[in-house]
Amino acid sequence: MKRHSRASGKPAKPRRSQPSKSKGGKPPKVAGSRSSHRGAETEVGQLRSELNEAREQQTATSEVLRVISSSPGDLQPVFATILENAIRVCDAKWGTIHQWDGEALQLMAMHNLPPAFAEARRRRASYRPHPRSLFGRMLESRAPVHFADATSQPAYVERLDQVTIEAIELGGVRSVLAVPMLKENKLVGGFAISRQEARPFTDKQIELVKNFAAQAVIAIENARLLNELRQRTDDLSETLQQQTATSEILEVISNSPTDSQPAFDAIVRSGLKLFTNAVIAISLPDDGKVKLAAIDGADRADLEALRARYPLPLSREYITSTAILDRREMDFADARETPAQLIPGGQNFLSSGYRGITVMPMMRGGTAIGAISVVRRQPGALSDKQRELLRSFANQAVIAIENARVLGELRERTEEVVKLNQQLERRVADQVGEIERMGRLRRFLPPQVADLIVASGNEKQLESHRREITALFCDLRGFTGFTETADAEDVMALLRDYHAAIGEIIIKYSGTLERYAGDGVMVVFNDPVPVEKPALQAVLMALEMRDVIGALTEKWRRLGHEIGFGIGIAHGFATLGTIGFEGRFDYAAIGTVANVASRLCDEAKPGQILISPRVFMAVENAVKVEPVGEFALKGIRRPLAAYNVLAAASATA
Repeated sequence: MKRHSRASGKPAKPRRSQPSKSKGGKPPKVAGSRSSHRGAETEVGQLRSELNEAREQQTATSEVLRVISSSPGDLQPVFATILENAIRVCDAKWGTIHQWDGEALQLMAMHNLPPAFAEARRRRASYRPHPRSLFGRMLESRAPVHFADATSQPAYVERLDQVTIEAIELGGVRSVLAVPMLKENKLVGGFAISRQEARPFTDKQIELVKNFAAQAVIAIENARLLNELRQRTDDLSETLQQQTATSEILEVISNSPTDSQPAFDAIVRSGLKLFTNAVIAISLPDDGKVKLAAIDGADRADLEALRARYPLPLSREYITSTAILDRREMDFADARETPAQLIPGGQNFLSSGYRGITVMPMMRGGTAIGAISVVRRQPGALSDKQRELLRSFANQAVIAIENARVLGELRERTEEVVKLNQQLERRVADQVGEIERMGRLRRFLPPQVADLIVASGNEKQLESHRREITALFCDLRGFTGFTETADAEDVMALLRDYHAAIGEIIIKYSGTLERYAGDGVMVVFNDPVPVEKPALQAVLMALEMRDVIGALTEKWRRLGHEIGFGIGIAHGFATLGTIGFEGRFDYAAIGTVANVASRLCDEAKPGQILISPRVFMAVENAVKVEPVGEFALKGIRRPLAAYNVLAAASATA
C-alpha cells in the first residue's frame, strides 16, 4: 500500500536508501548503466523478429506457389492454402474468397468460419453486397477496405446488408479487411479476413493480403487457361476419335464396294466406341417387315434376345418402324415411360436395364431406307452433338455402297484433322519448350538479354561480339569489415535492401546487370539493348543510386554499421557474350572499359562517382563535376585523370 502523509493525504515520497560507504568514507563505485546494452538487445530482438516474420511470409508464399503449380486446374486446394496462410500470417480468425461474375460475388472458399456463420454463407453463396457494406465499398473503389470495428459500420448499424449482419452476429466479426482481386485493373473477386476482436490490421498485413489476393488471381487465370486448353484438347480428341471411326468405316466401304454388310458391321462396331455401355443396331425395311442388318453391344445375351425379336412388322406399333415410315427421329429419354409394345424386346428389354432409346432414320433423298438405333442403360436424351454423330452414322450407312467419290474427300478431311491435331501438339510442345527456355535464360542471364533471345527466336545475341559500351561498377565501402563482425542474418538483410534498391534503378535506366557478387555490382549500357546516350544514362543512374543508397547508409549508420557507397564509370569498347559451362552461363563484358570502371570504383571515396575522361566528354554539358587528379590504376599503363560527379546540371541551375 502507498503511504500517505497525515497533513495532505497525498502519496508520500518514498525514502531513498543511502548508499553504503566504503572504508575510506566514500561511496562504493557503481557499475555503468545497462540501459544502452538493453536497448541494443531490444533492437536486435526486433530485427530478428522482423526477419522471422519475413521468413514466415516467404514460406507462406512459397507454399501457395507450390500448390498453384501442383494444382493448375483445381482452384479449391489453392484457395484453401491461400486462406490458411493469409489467416495464419496476418493473425486473423477466419477468411473467405469470392469471385465476381459482374452481377454478384460467388463464394469460392472459406476457412475457419464459425459453424453457424459457415452454414449461412453456404445458403447465400451468391451475394450482391449493399453499396455501403464492406464488399460494396471494395467493389466501388477497387481498393482495400478496412474496418477496425465492423459493428460501427452503417451496413450493420442500419441493417442494410444481410451478410454483414450474419458476419457480426454469427461470426463474431470485429476487425475486418477486404482486398479486391484484380487482373489488369479488372475486378475478378474479393479476398476477406477477419478478427473476432477490435484489433486493426497493420499496413504490412494489408500489403500481405494484397499479395495473397494477387496469387489467387494467378490461380484463377491459370485454371481458366488450363481449362480452355483442356476443352480444346477434348474437342480435338473427340473430333479425332470421330474422324478415326469415319475413316475405319470408309476403309471398309472402299474394300467392299458391292457389299454393304461389312460397312454396317463397321458402323455398329465404331458406334460402340463413341456410345459407351449401349447397343447399336441397323435395321432395314424389306417386304413389309424390318430386318436386323447389324447389331453390336457389350452384353452378348442381350444381343441374342434382341436378334430373336426380328424381323419386326413395318407398322407404327414399333419405334423403329415408325422412324422409317414417318421419316423422323424417335428419341425417348426413358423407355419405362414408353408403351412396351413399341420397344423391340418388350418387357424383356426393360427388365435388362435399358432405359434410353434413340432411332435415327437413314435418308436417301426423301426416302427412309433404314434406321440406326442406340439403346443405352442410363436414362436421358442424347445431346445435340451425339444426335449429330448418330445422324452421321445413318448417312454413312446410306452411302455405304454408292459413295466412292465422297470416300476420297472424307479421307482427305481426316488427314487434315490429323495434321491439325499434330500441328497443335507441336505448337503446344514448342510453347512449353519456349516457356522452359525463357525460364532458364532469365535464371542465368540479364532480363534484357533473355527477352531479346526469346523475341528473336535464336541465341545469336549470346555469341561473342564487340561493341562500344558504358560500364558502371559500384560497391559498398566497409562491407568486408561489416561481414566479419555482424551476424549472418544482418548481412543478408543488408544485402537484400541494397540489391532491391539498386535493382529497381537499373531497370528504370535500361541498364543490363552484367553480374553481382556480394556488394559488388556491374552494369553495362548499350548492349544488348541499344541506348542513345549510354554514358549519360549511366551517370544519371549513378546519381539516383547515390541518393537512394545514401538514405540506406544513413539507416545502417544508425544501426551501428559504418558503410559507404562508391561508383566508377568508364566508356569504351568491350567484347560481350556468354561465358560458363552447360547448366550455368553468365553474360559478360570483357575489356579494358570494365577494368577501368572497377578500378575507379576502388578509388572512389564514400559518396563519390568517379568517371573517366571519355565519360566526362560525353556528359560535361549535362552534369557538374570536379577534377580529382590522376590515378595509377592497376592494369592501366598510364595514369588516368578522373572526375567526381557532383550533381546533374538541371539540379544546380
